[in-house]
Amino acid sequence: MKPLPHSFFDRPTLKVARELIGCFLVRKIGGKIERHMIIEVEAYDGFKDEASHASHGMTKRNQIMFKSAGHIYVYFTYGMHWMLNIVTGPLEYPAAVLIRGLESENGPARLTKKLKIDGALNGKMLSKKNGLWIEGRDASMKQPKIMRTARVGVLYAGKLWAEKKYRFVLKTESN
Repeated sequence: MKPLPHSFFDRPTLKVARELIGCFLVRKIGGKIERHMIIEVEAYDGFKDEASHASHGMTKRNQIMFKSAGHIYVYFTYGMHWMLNIVTGPLEYPAAVLIRGLESENGPARLTKKLKIDGALNGKMLSKKNGLWIEGRDASMKQPKIMRTARVGVLYAGKLWAEKKYRFVLKTESN
């Protein structure tokens, strides 16, 4: 499989988020390559999105969100967890998709720990050279069934933004 082109990410954030479900997050660590299906993501879309780090403008922390699509935005939260986001949309429009779950690891902090993703990747482009990229769905995979729900843990953004259905999850028999 080939990495998705950066043009895949240079589209509306909600579209990218939905279409990431069933794709594969690939991590090369040393000589070993791990490939995991993405099963859960959340979108953060622009200046008006009160749940977004960019809702109050550019800061040192969120400046990567203003870069071109395909940049990796990794931030540290709660003083102990790294979170992996992929920048989407046009240059200087702050939007990103948080990778929340993989088929092999559920939870954004767990997956970054498992794949040794940390601040060293912040600001880099998705690429084989940088050891982190996303590949498309397997050709044999049927169109995945996807649930769209409210985001998790964003009550600070107010009811309107907390209830936005910006979270996409692969529908399975157990959910």
